[in-house]
Amino acid sequence: MDPVIVVGAGPVGLTLALALARHSVPTVVLDEGPGKDEQRPARTAVLRDDTAALMERLVGHSFGDADAGARWVGWRSLRRKQVMREITFSDEMPPPLHVPQHVLTGALRAAIAEERLVKIAVESKLDSLEQDPGGVTAHTRGPKDTWWRGSYLVGCDGPRSTVRKLLDIRFPGRTAVERHAVAALRTELPRPGEALLHRAPPWRHGGAEVTGRPLAGGVWRIDWLLPPRGDLVTPEALVVRIRETLAGWCGGSTPPYELLDTGVHTVHHRLARRWRAGRAFLAGDAAHLLGALGTHGLDEGLRDADNLAWKLALAWHHGARDALLDSYQAERRAGVAARLRAADQSLPILRGGGGLRSYVPGSARGHDMLLADGHVGRGPLGAPGSYADSPLAPAPSESEVVVGTEPGEPVVDVPVTAPDGSLVRLRDRLGVAQLLVVLVAPGTVVWERRHWVTAGIMPRLAAAVSALPLPAELLVAESYPGAPAHSVLLVRPDGHLVTALGGVRPAELYTAAEAALGGPEPKLRTDRTERTDATEKAESTASAGRPTTQ
Repeated sequence: MDPVIVVGAGPVGLTLALALARHSVPTVVLDEGPGKDEQRPARTAVLRDDTAALMERLVGHSFGDADAGARWVGWRSLRRKQVMREITFSDEMPPPLHVPQHVLTGALRAAIAEERLVKIAVESKLDSLEQDPGGVTAHTRGPKDTWWRGSYLVGCDGPRSTVRKLLDIRFPGRTAVERHAVAALRTELPRPGEALLHRAPPWRHGGAEVTGRPLAGGVWRIDWLLPPRGDLVTPEALVVRIRETLAGWCGGSTPPYELLDTGVHTVHHRLARRWRAGRAFLAGDAAHLLGALGTHGLDEGLRDADNLAWKLALAWHHGARDALLDSYQAERRAGVAARLRAADQSLPILRGGGGLRSYVPGSARGHDMLLADGHVGRGPLGAPGSYADSPLAPAPSESEVVVGTEPGEPVVDVPVTAPDGSLVRLRDRLGVAQLLVVLVAPGTVVWERRHWVTAGIMPRLAAAVSALPLPAELLVAESYPGAPAHSVLLVRPDGHLVTALGGVRPAELYTAAEAALGGPEPKLRTDRTERTDATEKAESTASAGRPTTQ
């Protein structure tokens, strides 16, 4: 099999390539740049709990002070001089991760440098692509014009996507939904580590809304909401905003500060009509643009990569399955569309001065709650999407039980006992080409695995797991939110719950796993020797790269 071609070397493209490599799939990343990322402290990413866990799992470490990343300790909403809402993050409500985007891409590039299955072709700008039943042929311009042959191609090449244009896919939506002046600066503010949203601040040049979000090392990113269309923000005007805002937050006097970077961030809302055309796919900003009211497009782009990686891996290793590949668009496009609808419906309420707003019940406190949800990752504006209506959802079963996670939602990251007896986090076991089966068994944590692995229902459950249509890993949890004892949870490779069954139900478990993989055909099961051979073949394919230089 030829490698997967990923067009674009931003965070989404690099994430997809690295995720595919973890599934033993070779990739070629076409990077039209020189392979380095410009350091812009004012260009940052806020990652929710699920996407932060994905990043840390792929790069192999947490983002801490050494990486200029920061997890917020809390969130505060103010209106004029009044505190409207305060949130303290905890294990039950994990904090977002705020990190400069160049740090994120740098960590991904460093991980890829150690990965034999990923090849990055720098200064390679795509200008044509052709598809046939066996794969995709792409041509790039650069120091050397090159033809590339791939099994599939994914366009992660941003808002002006060449892939989307070559596939003739429409990209309708709204332009300049929001506009922000942005500054990254180093200073000392009260309540360090706590992000805040200040609406209608009581100083002259505060504007309608200002947001302060901490990074590591005493650095803050501050955003001022501007009219969607208006005059350019001059350096002098921005300095006035900075000084007045810092003084307003620090009791009337401007503290010393070091200005690191500035910019103007314009938010557009767009959604591609199609995300799949044969063997070609769109992901990230090539497929969608969003970002109003505290939402973050990079979060959704990383979820695109996580969703698509395991499906392409199954197609690469076991043959194409249209139901499985089509489910990428069905799940991800529906999720992003719901997020865009929620933002578009909320904008007249939160930003308008009359019209619809005058007819909608609610208060300033309710509006601040809605905005906070978008920023911290809750509610319709911020929470990870659910795939409850996915074409991969199994048919209802009488054996299903209700747990704290609805089918199609991301699972809660609980401690689990791994097959080797070690205690790990559930999300640490994601990201490989296998399903996860979690048995909820209270009391097992006080015993060594060897004492209970052959007792009770474990042998029967282990036999059922070994018979699934794809290799799966059996994990044991002391508890899971809302789950009764002896519940069995089936989890997809991207961490979304397939179903929860009451007890060991081999037939229902097999049927649910088969549905989650796109149906019963073709047969997906492989033994350990076949998987090892596939990995060795993938490494050989990746090292070849399959380009033909003109």
